Amino acid sequence: MFPREYRGVAFVVGLFLAVQLGALALVPEFVDSGYQAVENPDNPANSLLYVVAIVAMTGLMLAAFRYDLDGTIRLLIVGVSAYLSWYVFSALVSPLAAAVPALAVGAGLLVHPEWYVIDTAGVLMGAGAAGLFGISFGLLPALLLLAVLAVYDAISVYGTEHMLSLAEGIMDLNIPVVLVIPLSLSYSLLDGETASEEAAGVGEEDADSEPASDSDAEPASDEDVDTEAPEPAEPGDRDAFFIGLGDAVIPTVLIASAATFSSAPNLSVPLIGVNLPALLAMVGTLAGLLVLMRWVIQGRPHAGLPLLNGGAIGGYLVGSVIAGVPLIEALGLATFL
Repeated sequence: MFPREYRGVAFVVGLFLAVQLGALALVPEFVDSGYQAVENPDNPANSLLYVVAIVAMTGLMLAAFRYDLDGTIRLLIVGVSAYLSWYVFSALVSPLAAAVPALAVGAGLLVHPEWYVIDTAGVLMGAGAAGLFGISFGLLPALLLLAVLAVYDAISVYGTEHMLSLAEGIMDLNIPVVLVIPLSLSYSLLDGETASEEAAGVGEEDADSEPASDSDAEPASDEDVDTEAPEPAEPGDRDAFFIGLGDAVIPTVLIASAATFSSAPNLSVPLIGVNLPALLAMVGTLAGLLVLMRWVIQGRPHAGLPLLNGGAIGGYLVGSVIAGVPLIEALGLATFL
């Protein structure tokens, strides 16, 4: 691994941590504000409805790219980014005051979508989405969501390859459905330095693609238009990595859900509410991320969610056992027995 690729891995770990810690910090505020999206967070049907929505949105986006409606997709994602940013800022200031920085996020994406603007918006969007879904999905629905999306991700990358198709169309839009990992200080996304870019994992809302216009598309349904992938760049030649925002968001849903619904006692951590199951789910996710990035650095795109969600689920279950939570309860099955 080249030194600048080590820096890239450190940077993507930092972005994942920002999404995870941001979601955990937002959870208490979201709960107090009544932002829970469903009446019964323990209903497993919530997960299935969300998966159906992802598949439907994926199809709509592919159709939009096919019929040259890229601009519409870009405006939609920018609007969603500003909206989710408003949720984040409203946890800090009044809802009216929160509208100002939220609109600034949207304006920045429209006027100057450089990599640091996209990453900032992606972290805000990811933390807000993971926090909202985390307080709306009980333990069983969250575990089902991660398991189903990990399988879907693997099929869509290694089987149908439609996630690879989504990635190219997304890359051209410069929107925060992917996190951009520059490998040099001089890198500029707006200068079109894509000739040696490499995509990382794909997932529910991610997509892997290859150099030149590769990327993982994250939010709820992003895929590209091309099914063919160029030859991977040689190690050391690439200027940036791309990883789908969904790769950061989906495992963080379980982390936020564990912090909200697990009966494990909270740890003494300043500013955030976290228990051992949530903490070890974070550790498991980051372990999966390191394995994923090692594979990606070798020059090939991979489905991200099998590793990331698997790490999150494994870490969560280990943390629950260590914290003394019965396995039936940790799986969210106690209320059904």
